[in-house]
Amino acid sequence: MEVLTPKNSKGKRAKPVASSSAIERGDKAPHEHNTSLEDFVQFRSRLNVEILNEGNLVINRFFALDTRTYEAGKLDVKTKELLGLVASLVLRCDDCVTYHLTRCAEERVTRPEIFECLSVGLVVGGSIVIPHLRRAVERWSSLERVAR
Repeated sequence: MEVLTPKNSKGKRAKPVASSSAIERGDKAPHEHNTSLEDFVQFRSRLNVEILNEGNLVINRFFALDTRTYEAGKLDVKTKELLGLVASLVLRCDDCVTYHLTRCAEERVTRPEIFECLSVGLVVGGSIVIPHLRRAVERWSSLERVAR
């Protein structure tokens, strides 16, 4: 299931090519809990384009580093996305959790694998993670519905 950004013929994520202003369009921020998965993907994509097109060396290098971090190496992509999901849950970043859940769906992670991963995040992060866990489960369920 491909729901984030298209990949080119070499399997790499497509690079942004145009600029836009989310503020002018009145987009909802994806961290608002009632945004749809589609709204999240569109918002993230548009803002990434805008940010990267500014040409700031440090920001562009960080984005590139982030992309390279999740490429297959000694660990496969699926494992790295699950690690990203745990870290995002512990850091209580709902946007990050949504991103990694989406990537996990693309990597064909199963529901039991997601729940095992979420359980690790809960143990590491403690009870303060529970509201984010609830939103993660809601988001995962919506990804499962999209996949059907």
